[in-house]
Amino acid sequence: MKIYRTTKDKKERFNLYSQIDYVVNELEKNKLINDQNYTYNKIRLFASQAKSKNFIQNYLFQKGIEKKVIQEKLKDFENNNYDWEKKSAFAFAKKKKLLETKENYEKKLGKMARAGFSYELCKQILKTD
Repeated sequence: MKIYRTTKDKKERFNLYSQIDYVVNELEKNKLINDQNYTYNKIRLFASQAKSKNFIQNYLFQKGIEKKVIQEKLKDFENNNYDWEKKSAFAFAKKKKLLETKENYEKKLGKMARAGFSYELCKQILKTD
C-alpha cells in the first residue's frame, strides 16, 4: 500500500513490488529474519510476563508462524524450563491479586481461564489460597 501511495508511475511501482521478495530473501540469508529465533524469544518473553501456553500459541499463529515451528519451540522451551506454565499461572494470579481477594471462586477461575490457563491448572493455583 505504501508503494502505491509513494509513486504514480506504474513501471516504478512494478519494480518496487518485484524487489520485495529479493529484500526478504536477503534478510533471511543474512539471518536478520528468522522464525525459529523469533518464536523462541517470544515464548521466553511471554513466559516471563505470566502468559499462558494458549495465549503464546495464538499470538504466534496470528503473526504467521507455522504451527509446526510453534510446537517445536514450545517443546524445546518446556524441556529447558520444567513446570514453567504452573509458575506463569501462579504469577498471573498474584499479579491480578486473585490469591488475596475475597472474590467469588468462579470469578477468579473465569479470569484465569480467559487468560488461557487450563481448568486443572487454575484449580491447582486457586486452591492454594
